[in-house]
Amino acid sequence: MSTPGQARTSQARADSFRTACRRSGRPSSCARSAPRKAPEGPPDFPTSYLLPTCEFRCSPAPPPARLQLLPSRASLLPPPSLPSSSPAIQGPPPTPVHAMPRPLCAAFACLAALAPGLSRAASLSLSPSPSRSGAQVSDNLEPSFAGFGIEPSNLFSFTGWNEPNNFSIQLLQNLADYSGAPPHIRVGGNTQDYMIYDADYQDFGWKKNPHSTAQGVIAADSMIIGPNYLAALDRFPKDTFITYGLNLAYEGDDYLDKMINHSRAVVENLNNTRLYSFEIGNEPDLFLQNGLRAAPWDGKTYTTQFMERADTVYQKVLSPKGMAPTFFEPPATASTIGTTFEIAMLNSDGILDKMNGEYYVGWWNQHDYFYFIGVTPTPITLDDLMDMDQTNTQFAYWEKQVKIALNTGVPYVLREMCSIGPIGMHKVSDTFGASLWTLNFFLYMATLNVSSVQMHMTDNSNASAWQPINLYGKDPFVRPQYYAHAAVAQIIGNGNGTTQIGALDVSGAGGDYKGRIRAYSAYANSALQAVILINSKQVNASEPNKDSFTFNLQMGASNANKNIYISYLTADGADSLSGTTWNGMAFSDEDGQASVVDESLYQYSLDGNGDFSINVRDSEAIVANLDWQLGSNKVIKVNGTTTSGSRRKNAASPSVTGAETAIWAAVLVSFLTLATSLGAF
Repeated sequence: MSTPGQARTSQARADSFRTACRRSGRPSSCARSAPRKAPEGPPDFPTSYLLPTCEFRCSPAPPPARLQLLPSRASLLPPPSLPSSSPAIQGPPPTPVHAMPRPLCAAFACLAALAPGLSRAASLSLSPSPSRSGAQVSDNLEPSFAGFGIEPSNLFSFTGWNEPNNFSIQLLQNLADYSGAPPHIRVGGNTQDYMIYDADYQDFGWKKNPHSTAQGVIAADSMIIGPNYLAALDRFPKDTFITYGLNLAYEGDDYLDKMINHSRAVVENLNNTRLYSFEIGNEPDLFLQNGLRAAPWDGKTYTTQFMERADTVYQKVLSPKGMAPTFFEPPATASTIGTTFEIAMLNSDGILDKMNGEYYVGWWNQHDYFYFIGVTPTPITLDDLMDMDQTNTQFAYWEKQVKIALNTGVPYVLREMCSIGPIGMHKVSDTFGASLWTLNFFLYMATLNVSSVQMHMTDNSNASAWQPINLYGKDPFVRPQYYAHAAVAQIIGNGNGTTQIGALDVSGAGGDYKGRIRAYSAYANSALQAVILINSKQVNASEPNKDSFTFNLQMGASNANKNIYISYLTADGADSLSGTTWNGMAFSDEDGQASVVDESLYQYSLDGNGDFSINVRDSEAIVANLDWQLGSNKVIKVNGTTTSGSRRKNAASPSVTGAETAIWAAVLVSFLTLATSLGAF
């Protein structure tokens, strides 16, 4: 999508290609208007443009749900005389109000009406299956599932130029320690189709090509990179999977030679990180609008050009290295609706067929944004973003594409995604509310069996998980969105290669909570391990009285009387730009290191039936994990080593012994199989 280092022919696209409206799922509602220039960026980068888009509207809410009086989270905290950093009280924990026998709990609720500071809560009952066999869940999640995309022109902002950007590297390493592998990184975007590799260019940086001759509103040979572009990329944490975007737009007489030279350099120079796949071109469905191709240009023509280049790269670069031919990810498109680039169409055009005896497609790759900024009558608000039903509505057509893709037997990846493109929106995409949106979106994608999701980042985007450099007079810092990545990483690492996610039915949440409640089950070793509960009803930091929503969970008789540990994703309010914590941890704006800022241990017990209830404050999410605190277990890394628990230990935290040795072996076999297919051994 539109990013620093690119410009679009905005008015032409507004007139002829309503992608932003198609992203909303309502093509007919697009309001066209003149493009609006983005804020000034760093002087080295061309200016981005914001495009027309469409309004998001919800259907009228049903009548309010029946409310009942229950205690808020505040009633469960240690008394004021105890410092917030006090360790958990020794011995059996006090029985929380919401785990009392039902008659007593009801009586307490009546008394709570007389107590100041207690919130009123709507409620919902949920019954996750105690066993994976009785649940509809995802495949096992890869440790690298929740990843990032980096615009190629911005790579050095994240990696560092002559010196490494240790702040960015540490933030990625944190996630690797939590999940078992670094987040999957896609280096791709519009600017990949402007880049030419020159082995003689030795700077840490890219330069403008003084001899550019190629076509395009921004020429397809306008940027020069060299070996140190790849050296910088290789600074990311060890074994980081890299999906690398090659230039399809360039079509000079030497286009195949240039692609061979570039792809060979990538294969030979990424040694610390691990090359996972190639994209050939970014968003070819926009090539006409960006002047990168002349008519006729459609999915069939694209398929022909993709296959030629994939075959050439395989025969000349990958095959001599012993690497697999199914190394490519088409079509990397911006839109799915009303184009000739839909998956079924490309399949009919022969993109999954053999060429010279080889299949080349290893993954279906598409892009999306929840919202793409433009001049519209009603711009997006934080409340819109936090309405999770709108996310389902916006992604509905992509859901169909996922199903079609999986029916071909080829995995589906969402390699470019974000809340708001092209560069976010201050006080919307950089808020704690956006962190809740991010957490929900990753879990939602997991339930669809999307294999990997990359949240796109530029250095000047208000939707990036962190700002990697000093920009606009502001030092690097961590945004709330990063905390959602940390939460997902710990959820995945909790199962050590066996984590599966299922969606729980929340259709019973009505009234003010319609579209604001999401619940997911997490399974490990085929058994229920955790539930993730999200309350995205907007409440801002300035509001003194914050309501909550009560989840009544029946975890099954097999879990009767077990301990359950609560981890909070929280901030002062939905509009908070800082102060977010996850699982009692905060991440430093100085060096990216994690520190425990809340030592409290929220440990409770299920009753004799395996039931419990818990309040989740408006604009907050929790993970309720059985038997141990999330993050206290050792996490098995893909190379077979383990990381110590990223959070406080407790007596119930598991070790890597016994049955878990089998998990370790399975993870290692999977790693060796993939490494062999990539030609690493």
